[in-house]
Amino acid sequence: MEKTEYILEFERPLRDLDKQLARLVKLSAESNVEMSEEIAAIEKKLAATKQSIYSNLSPWQKVQVARHPRRPYAMDYIHLLFEDFQEYHGDRCFGDDRAMVGGTAFFQGRPIMVIGQQKGRDTKENLMRNFGCSHPEGYRKALRLMRMAEKFRLPLITFVDTPGAFPGIGAEERHVSEAIAVNLREMCQLTVPNIAVIIGEGGSGGALGIAVANRVLIFENAYYSVISPEGCAAILWKDRAHAPRAAEALKLGASDLKKLKLVDEVLAESSGGAHNSPEAAAETLGKALEKHLRQLEKLSPEKLIEDRYQKYRAMGVFEEKEPPPPPEPPKMEESEMEAEDESTQIETAEPVKKKRAD
Repeated sequence: MEKTEYILEFERPLRDLDKQLARLVKLSAESNVEMSEEIAAIEKKLAATKQSIYSNLSPWQKVQVARHPRRPYAMDYIHLLFEDFQEYHGDRCFGDDRAMVGGTAFFQGRPIMVIGQQKGRDTKENLMRNFGCSHPEGYRKALRLMRMAEKFRLPLITFVDTPGAFPGIGAEERHVSEAIAVNLREMCQLTVPNIAVIIGEGGSGGALGIAVANRVLIFENAYYSVISPEGCAAILWKDRAHAPRAAEALKLGASDLKKLKLVDEVLAESSGGAHNSPEAAAETLGKALEKHLRQLEKLSPEKLIEDRYQKYRAMGVFEEKEPPPPPEPPKMEESEMEAEDESTQIETAEPVKKKRAD
């Protein structure tokens, strides 16, 4: 994966230390001067600074890390973890969506089906991948591959990394919400093991459209939310500048999601984030996938459906209260009661007078 220069604001101290280290190494090589102690001191300081920064990230900073353009994407994990990946194209209804990739592969000797949302690394690729925002045909392609996985009894692994489904007019005309809704329904009924991994952004229904699974894993610096922090800030405070405040309120980070039991496991990233060590991130993910696949492969098709059902039924907290008692009728004053009695007597007496007159 080609590295490009992209530094987040809170990463600037690390870049300065990296430059110092590179200068020392170059000077030592060119002048043939022993500088091992100075180089070791800079490396130690760099490691300590990196650990200090990345162990105290705010929710908004984690969102920025999740969006880092050097962060490993779905195709990076596919090439690092799987063998003989064969990509399939098209939804057999409208066309092919390059923001959604998928196909068959082998994971540690077992055949699997893998689906993922793919972003681009430069402007040209981002336009081709639609910035990771899938059209309806992308979700229908994913559904086609899910049904293929079920037909051939292949475990299903999905990689979630999208700011959300594409909100354009064309997507609405081709019923993007219906496509996502159908995926939610069908994924609930899959009779094969399925694992969803949130590797970067997990935005709204666009993420959920391939994330209904027996196990949901999330990387330490990824996020999963019903709305982006900028969108939430624009709605609540009429200003996208409040995005950091919104990120805090949304509880979208991995640790909060684990506490709320919305994800099953948080995958640790090496100090400096997955964008600085994609191979280490892939190794961590590979171990987690192997562990959960071993557990799920022991379950029958009926148990897999029940396991998935119980998982989502247990989400959220609610209370049922007894309905309040009906209100008591208002009390009348004595004068009102006497007046009512008199009117009743008059009403019953009038017909009697008429009868006598007749």
